Amino acid sequence: MTSEPRERLVRSGDIELCTVEYGATAHPTIVLVHGYPDSKEVWNPVAERLADRFHVVLYDVRGHGRSSAPTPLRGGFRLEKLTDDFLAVADAVSPDRPVHLVGHDWGSVQGWEFAIVGRTEGRMASFTSISGPSLDHFGHWIKQRLKRPTPRGTAQLLGQGAKSWYVYALHTPVLPELAWRGTLGRQWPKLLARAERLDPGAYPTDSLPQDAAHGTWLYRDNVRPRLRHPRDDSYAHVPVQLITPIGDPFLSPRLYDDLERWAPGLRRRTLPTKHWVPRTRPDQLAEWISEFVTTHEDGAGPSASTAANGAVRAGSGAGGSPRRARSGRPATRSARDKAAYAERFAGQLVLVTGAGSGIGRATSFAFAEAGACVIAVDRDAEAAGRTAELSRLVGAPDAWAETADVSDEQAMEKLAARVAAEYGVVDVLVNNAGIGLSGSFLDTSTEDWRKVLDVNLWGVIHGCRLFAQQMVDRGQGGHIVNTASAAAYQPSRALPAYSTSKAAVLMLSECLRAELSAHDIGVTAICPGLVNTNITATARFAGVSDSEQERLRARSSRLYRIRNYPPEKVADAVLGAVLRNAAVVPVTPEARGAQLLARLSPKALRAMARIDPPL
Repeated sequence: MTSEPRERLVRSGDIELCTVEYGATAHPTIVLVHGYPDSKEVWNPVAERLADRFHVVLYDVRGHGRSSAPTPLRGGFRLEKLTDDFLAVADAVSPDRPVHLVGHDWGSVQGWEFAIVGRTEGRMASFTSISGPSLDHFGHWIKQRLKRPTPRGTAQLLGQGAKSWYVYALHTPVLPELAWRGTLGRQWPKLLARAERLDPGAYPTDSLPQDAAHGTWLYRDNVRPRLRHPRDDSYAHVPVQLITPIGDPFLSPRLYDDLERWAPGLRRRTLPTKHWVPRTRPDQLAEWISEFVTTHEDGAGPSASTAANGAVRAGSGAGGSPRRARSGRPATRSARDKAAYAERFAGQLVLVTGAGSGIGRATSFAFAEAGACVIAVDRDAEAAGRTAELSRLVGAPDAWAETADVSDEQAMEKLAARVAAEYGVVDVLVNNAGIGLSGSFLDTSTEDWRKVLDVNLWGVIHGCRLFAQQMVDRGQGGHIVNTASAAAYQPSRALPAYSTSKAAVLMLSECLRAELSAHDIGVTAICPGLVNTNITATARFAGVSDSEQERLRARSSRLYRIRNYPPEKVADAVLGAVLRNAAVVPVTPEARGAQLLARLSPKALRAMARIDPPL
């Protein structure tokens, strides 16, 4: 840090607001506003990470922490008065330059008010919203679904209504204050630690019971009036970055579906975590805040007046031009899918093994297009580097190449340690690396068995064991995708070793899914069929001469080219599977057909096993 934190009091009318400042005042100023029932200390981990580059200011909202409370409480927490407080703080800490605002929970609700009302124009340079909607936007969202009810809209209303149970409770007279000053206030740190997987002994402030009791008036003074009579001119006058935790138990991501209407130039990001992002993901928050503030300092970057149809989404291409697959074919996924992928994966860290070509490269590109940061792993360093380079070109905020042989346990342990130290814990792991082996059981040598199992099975085991442990230790969930095959459930006389390795991957995935679900980690087995990749050019055929090896490879490659199922479609299936948290995903028509036969008529599938496949 540039300097030690400095505390001072700022007066706003009859209220004294306790502020703490980090970093040098010559740097751009970021004001962090806390939510309910927190105090400013909830931002300490983020502030410490930003202080080297920015002047960071935290303040206790009136009635919280070391700030004074209004008298009487009723009417003292209206958004208009909270706006007075923000302007008082901004004038005190940055009198000559606009500030960049970041709000979480009720801090974000306030931030939307500050970003909309005219009297704050010129005092704000940007706004980052986390887990807190504008009450005006929320009111319009409700009215729109009530005015034109549809099954989907009705379900969204009911879903958010269920998530908002606490809002109704906080409107109850007296009882919330008694609960917070009694048992609930004492138990809250433990309840929060259990729900968010935090250290139960690390709650940042002792003033919680009083803060929570005072903060009930945030809801009572503002929620009903604004939801019933939302303003029609609630357009943001500053650039807005929206960070949505997709596991938020209090707010549905669907609340923000129409937000580009109110915040043109909106930048969307998502995190696979729950509500208290400042405490669970301070590194990621600090990185995104820093990037957004730097972009919009002194008016740089897209302005709030950018047309809504030019809205900035993480992972979108320059100028909105359509992405094309490596083969030159236009991407086939729909605009809705692209938007869903961008909202789900933007800013996440994704590691793909076998990323140097084929399905691994296509999967890296698909995540990159969705705005994810990509780690491309392959034993071919040049191929991994090329994938990383192209991933950056198609939309990844950043991409890196790592070289590792997935069958080498020590190499994978070093990779996992290096990734954690240099890039962080991965959000999505794709164990894709694999090799092909064809030939009868009697022609398959022990060495052949060892090679195919080392890569296809042990490579997946190493990846799952090392990276799943990091996900569990972080405590914020994640997803693992293991590339199996239709051969996992479709027996073949010519693929005993390959089919066995993939069947083991399928069962491993099912077992891991059962175990890791308790940690909010999803596991998916992807089962492609005949996909046009270079696996046929590198596959081995047991029990044949070198010249016959080449002839069989050429024949298999020709057949796969004729089938011509592109790896980009498999990559799309991977993203869709993570989005839905699917267990087993057969991709090609033949893979789906074989799965259906395995369930309905296994005898027919056994009969087909006597036919020699192309690989």
